Amino acid sequence: MTEASAPRRRGRPRGRSDARARIIAAAVDEFGEQGYDGATIRSIAGRAGVDSALVHHYFGTKADLFAEAVGIPLRPDVDVPAIIAGPREEVGERLVRYVLEAFEKPEVQRRGVMLMRTAISSRLTTPVLSGFLSRELIGRIARTLGVPDADLRASLVASQIGGMLLTRYLLRIPPIAAASVDELVARVGPTVQRYLFD
Repeated sequence: MTEASAPRRRGRPRGRSDARARIIAAAVDEFGEQGYDGATIRSIAGRAGVDSALVHHYFGTKADLFAEAVGIPLRPDVDVPAIIAGPREEVGERLVRYVLEAFEKPEVQRRGVMLMRTAISSRLTTPVLSGFLSRELIGRIARTLGVPDADLRASLVASQIGGMLLTRYLLRIPPIAAASVDELVARVGPTVQRYLFD
């Protein structure tokens, strides 16, 4: 009896298994075809021929699985809530610093630039990344604001930070690429702060 035809077991897998690799491959296909919002843990598990519990065992949440599948270098779904929960008057600068300090790490920068290039050039990747950011970044920020135009405010924050990353790390426009992290935090942070709270 093969692993695919064997009864599915919940929890931790026993022995050697290629289930983890199959789950990642299934996730790449499912996210590509259905987008971030359309893909589910259940549909990915079905495509991989495993139980949903095994997907949760290996990867936790859908956001965790997405991050693993596409090699996303930041986890806004994990980190941003803590930043937003900090001192209100520092949130803008803290968000900008968080992103820039992460991207200054060579491996994060390499993977982040690759992801940006792919998202810009691929009609399949764009809705996947957009869905992830809408739900896990913009949505989380918006829910903390508690104001009628929260979605617009959070989207403006994403556009400001996304534009900064694009011009600094992908286009490498000289003044922005050459600026220090501290200078960019000082200049961009207040704009992000205004989008969030003013």
